[in-house]
Amino acid sequence: NSVIAFYAADAGIEQVLLNRVNPADIPETTLANGAIYQVLVTLGGTGTCTAPNYCIKSIGAYQETRRAIEIIY
Repeated sequence: NSVIAFYAADAGIEQVLLNRVNPADIPETTLANGAIYQVLVTLGGTGTCTAPNYCIKSIGAYQETRRAIEIIY
């Protein structure tokens, strides 16, 4: 379940990077295998995001397992 949750998080990162010039939050999205992901985007220099542009966190879940990937740029 861990690997499936991780790949769901990766799918969220890939999806948001398709529009990397102006990334936006992605609400909870269900994949064909039942896994879900949600993406949260924070503008650089706001809150705890010290990145020059954006902090992007994608949370993937499958059954009771959650995994997250965070990127900054």
